[in-house]
Amino acid sequence: MSFLPSSILGALLFLTCFSNLYPGVALASVTRHYKFNIRLKNVTRMCGTKTIITVNGKFPGPRVFAREGDRVVVKVVNLVSNNITIHWHGIRQLQSGWADGPAYITQCPIQTGQSYVYNYTITGQRGTLWYHAHISWIRATLYGPIIILPKQNESYPFVKPYKEVTTIFGEWWKADTEAVINQALQTGAGPNNSDSYTINGFPGPSKNCSSNETYRLKVKPGKTYLLRLINAALNDELFFKIANHTFTVVDTDASYVKPFDTDTIYIAPGQTNMVLLKTKNISFNAKFLMAARPYSTAASGTFDNTTVIGLLEYDVVNITSTNPSTTALPVPPLPPINATSYVANWTNQLRSLANSRFPINVPQTIQRRFLFTVGLGTNPCPKNQTCQGPTNTTKFAASVNNVSFQMPTIALLQAHYYQRWKGVYTTDFPNNPLIPFNYTGTTPNNTQVTNGTKLVVLPFNTTVELVLQGTSTLGAENHPFHLHGYNFYVVGQGSGNFNSTMDSPKFNLIDPDERNTVGVPSGGWVAIRFRADNPGVWFMHCHIEIHISWGLRMAWLVMDGVLPSQKLPPPPADLPKC
Repeated sequence: MSFLPSSILGALLFLTCFSNLYPGVALASVTRHYKFNIRLKNVTRMCGTKTIITVNGKFPGPRVFAREGDRVVVKVVNLVSNNITIHWHGIRQLQSGWADGPAYITQCPIQTGQSYVYNYTITGQRGTLWYHAHISWIRATLYGPIIILPKQNESYPFVKPYKEVTTIFGEWWKADTEAVINQALQTGAGPNNSDSYTINGFPGPSKNCSSNETYRLKVKPGKTYLLRLINAALNDELFFKIANHTFTVVDTDASYVKPFDTDTIYIAPGQTNMVLLKTKNISFNAKFLMAARPYSTAASGTFDNTTVIGLLEYDVVNITSTNPSTTALPVPPLPPINATSYVANWTNQLRSLANSRFPINVPQTIQRRFLFTVGLGTNPCPKNQTCQGPTNTTKFAASVNNVSFQMPTIALLQAHYYQRWKGVYTTDFPNNPLIPFNYTGTTPNNTQVTNGTKLVVLPFNTTVELVLQGTSTLGAENHPFHLHGYNFYVVGQGSGNFNSTMDSPKFNLIDPDERNTVGVPSGGWVAIRFRADNPGVWFMHCHIEIHISWGLRMAWLVMDGVLPSQKLPPPPADLPKC
C-alpha cells in the first residue's frame, strides 16, 4: 500500500475544510460533509418554555450549503427517544433513492442511539430547497434550508444581489405536536391548531410576551436582496407581504422562472420561492412591517387564523432613528383568507425561463395518463367507541382515488428491491376514479374511503400526464401535492371538473412552471407532466400534515432501465432496520 506525503494530505484536508466553510469560493464540484445530531433543546416562545426536537440544538436547523454538482454526505445521529428520518425536499435523488428519507417508503426510521448516512449528488439543480423530518409530525421543529449555489463561474440569470437572506415560515405550538396528532387520530377529529406562525422561528410582536421574539431584517438603502423563502408550516398555505415594497419572483422550487413583480407572495407548505427585494433610496432609518397569514377555504376554526409580524429595518450610517414604535406601524394589507381567485391568478403568472441556457424538456408525447381525485372522506368509528369526526360514528380520513394510503411496517423500497413485496403492498392503484361523480359539485352521500397500500408501477422512462382533481367532499380545500424524486411541469390548472376535451388543448407545453410541489386548486384541478427516469419508490402526498396523516398519499414504483445508470443501486450497509 502506498501513502500520500503528509504535505499533500494536509493540502487535501485544507481544501475540503475550506470548501465546506466557504462554498461561495469552492474550486470545483466537491463532497460536503455534515453531521446532524438530533437532540432535544429547550426553547422559550410566547411566555412558555418547551422541549423540542432539533438538529444540533438549532431552531430552525442549520443550513446545508452546496453547489450544483456537489455530493452531500450527512451523518444523522438520533439522540432522542423518537424514531427519526430526514427528507431532502426537492432533491432529485438520481440513483440515490435510499437517501430520500420518508419513513417506511425508502427507509425504516433511525432508532434511538442509531445513525444513518444520507449520501446524494445534486444534479442539474440550483436555488433553494429544504430538509425536514419525515415521520409523524416531528417536522414541526426539525427543518432547515438547503442552499444550492450555481456552479463555479456561473451566474444567476438575474441581477447579482447585494446580499442573500433565508426566510423560513413555520408554526409554533405550545402543545406537543405528537400528542396533538395522536389525539386527532384516536378520536377521529380535526387536530388542534398551532398557536402562532413564525418567521425564522420567531412569532413576532403581536403575541403575548413575544415583543423580543421578532424576526428583524436589516437592509441598506438602494440595494437588491435575494430572499430565499420556504414554507415549513405543518398545515397552512400563506400570503406574505412587506409594507410599501414589491418583490420580483425569479425562482420556484429551485427552478428559474420568467421574472414578474408582485407585492404579495403566495407559498404553500413544501414550496420555496426566490424573490428579489429592491430597497428604497431613503436617508433615514425607516421601519416597515412584514406579515404572513394563511390562505384557506376550510371551515373557520379549523386552522390557525393569526398573522405573524416581522420587521424590515433600514440601516443608514450615522443617522439617529426617529421612527415610531412597532405598534404604530401599519400592517401590510393581505388578500382575504379565502382568496382562491387571487391564488389562481398568482400561480398562473409562473412560467419557466425555457431559454437556451436553462432549457426545459416537457414530455410532448404521453404514454400513461392518470386522473387522481384528492380530498377528504371518512372511516367508520371502531366498535364501542364514540368518535368526533363528521359524525360521532365516523373518523376523518383522506384519499387519492378513494384509496386512503396505509403505511407499511417495513420500507417499500426494501420490499421492492429484495422482491419481498407480497403482503407489503399491491400494484393495483386505480388509474382513474373507480366511481366517477360530480367531483366539485354536490357531495356524495357515501363518504367512506377504502384503505390499502397500493402503488402505481411505471416502466423506466415512461412519460406521464397526471391530472389531480380536487373534490368538495367534506369541504373543498387547496391541496399542495409534493412528488418525491422528481420535478414536474405544471401544464394546466382550472376550476370545476377537468374536461379532457375542453382543457387539454389549452395546456402550456412551451414554458410551464417546473416544480416539486403544486397546489391542487380548491374546487378545481391541476395537470402535471413528468418523465419517469429515476428508478425507485417515490412518495406523493399532500403537504398539509393532517391530510397526509389521514391518508392523502400514494407512491409510484419506477422500474429499472437497461443501462447501469438507469438502475437503483444496492442499499447502503448502514440502512436502518425496522
